[in-house]
Amino acid sequence: MNVIEIREPGGPEVLQLAERPRPAPAPGEVLIRTIAAGVNRPDIQQRRGLYPPPPGASDLPGLDVAGVIEATGEGVTAFAPGDAVCALVNGGGYAEFCTVPALQCMPIPRGLSFAEAASLPEVFFTAWNNVFLLGRLAQGERLLIQGGTSGVGLAAMQMARHLRGATVYATAGSAEKRQVCLDLGCAAAVDYRGDWAAELTAQTDDAGMDVILDGQAGPYVQHQLDLLALDGRLVLIASHLGAEGAVNFRQLVRRRQTLCGSTLRPRSADYKGAIARDLVAQVWPLLEDGRIVTRLHAVLPFHEVAEAHRILDANAQIGKVVLALDEAAAAQSPG
Repeated sequence: MNVIEIREPGGPEVLQLAERPRPAPAPGEVLIRTIAAGVNRPDIQQRRGLYPPPPGASDLPGLDVAGVIEATGEGVTAFAPGDAVCALVNGGGYAEFCTVPALQCMPIPRGLSFAEAASLPEVFFTAWNNVFLLGRLAQGERLLIQGGTSGVGLAAMQMARHLRGATVYATAGSAEKRQVCLDLGCAAAVDYRGDWAAELTAQTDDAGMDVILDGQAGPYVQHQLDLLALDGRLVLIASHLGAEGAVNFRQLVRRRQTLCGSTLRPRSADYKGAIARDLVAQVWPLLEDGRIVTRLHAVLPFHEVAEAHRILDANAQIGKVVLALDEAAAAQSPG
């Protein structure tokens, strides 16, 4: 099968087309013939040598795919060959075939194309895990998303509004991106290049945020703790601005705040499977009736993977970039 390998840590030019044997599904796994694969920020970090795959995972990049089940491993009963699915994979999505625990597979929402389905798993799993499970977003609370037009940001803001009635705020780096956030129902979207903390404090009449979702860390952390309300929760999913930062722990204790971090990729199939079930039950109906949408920034042929990475390197995307391994099929809905 054809795959995309990372030749060595570096820029997009280190991504290369190669051939590898087709994998076989282990017990509890399925083999998916990949029609479309999502491109995500962890792929960029892995390409740069900053995010090694966990033990036992494929060294190939790619964390979400959509396609058709080719074969099933022992013990799999929920899916059968020929089923159209999207899946959160542990690695190996940049390939014509990949294996994944069946628990991490989901049916493609009715009416969505394979390309649109490939844009869902990584960002919706991540948003659900960090906003709903770790952030414990409750009905009617205030949520701030740093980087609102990332795939995770767009998924989080829509789920928060429709499932929790949350008031959502976002930061974004351009007027176009901020308008997208407003169009999707954010109460306010501010420029992270300015004094975003002061602007958001004013927007909430100094009441603060109940939950903040952030991938920057570094010097942002204390500003965000200052912005949190009593009992507020700050969830870090990356540290793009720095691995360290000064924190006022006395304030954190006095205001009963929670600061936590997470990575989903090393979690067990059982943990991810529980998220998959929640998404299918609570979010897939909203995707099918159009109340939640997925936004595709670009769908590129498989061999243009370097260009896909350049888009993310430039932070030019609004929504998801997807690779089409079968361009005609990727544009089609399975049913």
